[in-house]
Amino acid sequence: MLALLGRWTANHRMLVLAGWVVIALAGAVFGGSVYDRTQSVDSLRPDAESAVAQARIDRLAPEGERVVAVISGQDFNATALVDNATRIMFEIRAIPGVAKVTDAYTAGSGQVSADNRSSLVTVELRPELSDDEALAVADRVAAALHRIDAPKVLVGGELLAERTFAEQAVKDAAVGETVALVILCGALAVILGGLIAGSLPLLTALATVAATLLALTGLAAAVPVSEYAVNIVTLLGLGLAVDYSLLILTRFREERAADRKAAVPDLLARTVATAGRAVLVSGLAVGAALAGLFAFAEPLLAAMALGGALVVCLATVAGLTLVPALIAVAHQRIPAPRARAKQARTPQTRSAPRPPGLLARLAGFAQRRPALVALAVTAGLIVLSLPLLQVTLANSDARSLPTGSEERLAYEAVERDFAKWTTQPVTVLIAANAGDPSVLPLLDRLRALTGEAELDLRSGLPADVTVVDLRPAGPAGGEPAQRLVRQLRSLDTPVQVLVAGPAAELIDARESTASRLPIAIAVIVVATAILLFALTGSIVVPVKALCMNVLTLLATLGVLVAVFQWGWGSALLGFQPWGAVDLTTPLLLFVFIFGLSMDYEVFLLARIKEEWDQRTSGGIAGDRAANDRAVLAGITATGPVITTAALAIGIVFLGFALGDLIAVKEIGVGMTVAVLLDVTVVRGLLLPAVMSLLGPANWWRPGRRRQV
Repeated sequence: MLALLGRWTANHRMLVLAGWVVIALAGAVFGGSVYDRTQSVDSLRPDAESAVAQARIDRLAPEGERVVAVISGQDFNATALVDNATRIMFEIRAIPGVAKVTDAYTAGSGQVSADNRSSLVTVELRPELSDDEALAVADRVAAALHRIDAPKVLVGGELLAERTFAEQAVKDAAVGETVALVILCGALAVILGGLIAGSLPLLTALATVAATLLALTGLAAAVPVSEYAVNIVTLLGLGLAVDYSLLILTRFREERAADRKAAVPDLLARTVATAGRAVLVSGLAVGAALAGLFAFAEPLLAAMALGGALVVCLATVAGLTLVPALIAVAHQRIPAPRARAKQARTPQTRSAPRPPGLLARLAGFAQRRPALVALAVTAGLIVLSLPLLQVTLANSDARSLPTGSEERLAYEAVERDFAKWTTQPVTVLIAANAGDPSVLPLLDRLRALTGEAELDLRSGLPADVTVVDLRPAGPAGGEPAQRLVRQLRSLDTPVQVLVAGPAAELIDARESTASRLPIAIAVIVVATAILLFALTGSIVVPVKALCMNVLTLLATLGVLVAVFQWGWGSALLGFQPWGAVDLTTPLLLFVFIFGLSMDYEVFLLARIKEEWDQRTSGGIAGDRAANDRAVLAGITATGPVITTAALAIGIVFLGFALGDLIAVKEIGVGMTVAVLLDVTVVRGLLLPAVMSLLGPANWWRPGRRRQV
């Protein structure tokens, strides 16, 4: 079937190219509008307790968005500052859409720092405003606040921070893609021996990204899609398209070198039948990993899983159709491997075999000392994963913005000087009146838990509902707040009690992840094992591959904790750590690393299986030496393409690591580390060492007698 596809694509190359040109142009014209359709997406399922409680509170007593400002750098009581700030506070109150202004100049809030040189202003907007209307009002408020004649005025708030995040996401995507494509163009031209050959993977990547943006535009009309999801999904599509293009292109050059008289359609038929099979299996494996991500069911992850599935599908189709069509058109301009180097050789040395590549040299070393290498590499990966034992997972806030952004500076100033006034509380929703005999003992227990003499009861609510705001020590999502949430939920109460607030949301997100993680793992493991069994006919190989992928994942997450939570190398990477890792990052990396690791695993195993079958054809039983030769031959043949693909995709990920959003930087750095570890340490050393230790047992399956 794949051979027929390769032949048909070669014979109808112009038709295939015309179709992809139409798709790419449509993506270029209409795909960019996806950023206009993106929106803030919740990272928590709507049926989580904190989400249910907050939704009910919002219906009963809706609150508008808030704009906060810190006025600092001058004595609070300076006459000129008092007069100027007072006048502007009254101007802000007159802005249509402003519901309430709380400040120390006109409202007597007392929100003044301990050194008397800064004060806090909180402006609440009307809850009935739409998102666009609220942003317009917030801009007018911010402009008025900036007219205060003080050395420093920092304006922020969740609404403005979300917009800055969205704008920075678009900017980071543009910069990351541009940098990656420019560097890739030069690198691939050098590696593949010419500008034409180097441009084929780039053209495929550009067409895939354009088609991806077009598909995401359609997806955004059906489900909420965030700017963050667009960035990550585009990153995945770019990397996969380059990987698949290189695999097809490299195999075509091998087939042409082996049979120079064959027609191009015949060469592409053989290419797609072999390398195309690896591309198809790899695409299915990455798709299975994304299906596991969808199992978490959180809106943000679900939208990302759907978008990722579209990208994988497009990258796979491009690898099986667009790349062969481009090769059929430009095959005469695609040089043989190391063509220039061969021209420089003398007739005596021209026929000498080329020296083995990096992966082949590593594999040869591993096969000579398999037990020692397997033990050392496994121990090293486990050591790299140790920081994961101290990981702190939290929801990103304004601290994930660039260090110099005003919204982040405002957030940090508020947390530093005004936390006791602004920290979001742990909110308790009680389904009964505060005066109910069954509620009074419950309120006493709340006082005992918090040590508060008077509880903060919200007013203006229906008679059958009581809402209490509790303010534990420390930040809103800190350990004291989380401990209070757990204590509240463990209470045996005669009426329904729901707990909301940032700490409750964080706990719900963690518990949701923990409860659904086994489902996600089962989906990924079962699907991957079936695909690898279909590829290799072995039970042992899939189990080994899964174990190696887990080691790569754990080591990468350990490095991520050291860098982004502890701050190791943060100055070099240009960011300021905030003491935690975004809650969604390990999940995304789990899926992406698993998928891309399967990429290289499939590339290697497909060729190793070919070599093994050649050595055991005709009923000849394979022995340990035959197994080692097959492994080394497979790695030698695919090593250059895997090394090139790893270099190319590493450039893509590093391009995104240059962005200023910490959440995106975490993904870029994490994927770069994973690719580096997977291609060199795992595929170059651990895989051949383990396969050498297992010998013919690698290819065992039920019903087959073990060969010795």
